[in-house]
Amino acid sequence: MSTNPAWFITGASRGIGLELARAALAAGRRVAATSRRAVDVTAALGPHDSLLALDLDVTQPAQITAAVAAAQARFGAIDVLVNNAGYGHLSLFEESSDADARAQFDTNVFGLFDVTRAVLPGMRARRSGHIINVSSVGGIIGAVSASLYCASKFAVEGFSLSLADEVKALGIHVSIVGPGYIRTDFLDPRSVRYADSTIPDYAELSTQLRSFYEQRSHQQPGDPVHLAQAMLKLAAMENPPLRFSAGSDSLEMVEARLAQVHAEMDTHRELSRSVDGQWD
Repeated sequence: MSTNPAWFITGASRGIGLELARAALAAGRRVAATSRRAVDVTAALGPHDSLLALDLDVTQPAQITAAVAAAQARFGAIDVLVNNAGYGHLSLFEESSDADARAQFDTNVFGLFDVTRAVLPGMRARRSGHIINVSSVGGIIGAVSASLYCASKFAVEGFSLSLADEVKALGIHVSIVGPGYIRTDFLDPRSVRYADSTIPDYAELSTQLRSFYEQRSHQQPGDPVHLAQAMLKLAAMENPPLRFSAGSDSLEMVEARLAQVHAEMDTHRELSRSVDGQWD
């Protein structure tokens, strides 16, 4: 990898993406920071010789092609790709529509796929690069009222694990970053999305959950500035982890989920083994 790596960060106008772009620039990195409105990136970060702000809606393939080409033309290569763009649809599954599900996956999954597909040829040609996919603790544990969001993050996790094995021999690293609750505007009305319809049987639960999210907005324990510094350290590692849990809450929730999985495996171990059969 270059001694002065060029980063390509999606969803960089606010939240984790913005703080990561800011930290990377401060560390002397060259940064292509993308957003649906590049002017929002410029307004947030100000002028910088090593910054290239680009318009990019990850659900628009033509914009992906143009943004990646512009970054490569400016910096010569993309050394670190951070797939950060995404949002949370936080409603109970049965109250969510097919359109809700497709929109969630178009951004969080297929957009991530398409950006990765556009960047991989350059990394493959150079036999180096690092792809960092921002997932969530919800990509491992699931959560009530976040079935669509968690499903999209489970997809990101499965994709990343598989891609890592496909590109390892080509000198390309893949890392999953799974944040817990990070203090961004993820739960703000301009970011989070809820279903338009309601079902009486779920009314009380839906109201409780929405109230919980509204009260937690900007009260989350995780610091996006500290997360950005951690991601810089991950990208600088010779052997970065395949999966990194970001935040004490993320660690605790993943550990609890793993303990549950192990307990259920132990309880039903003999039934699991009974599935093995003998060839006739």
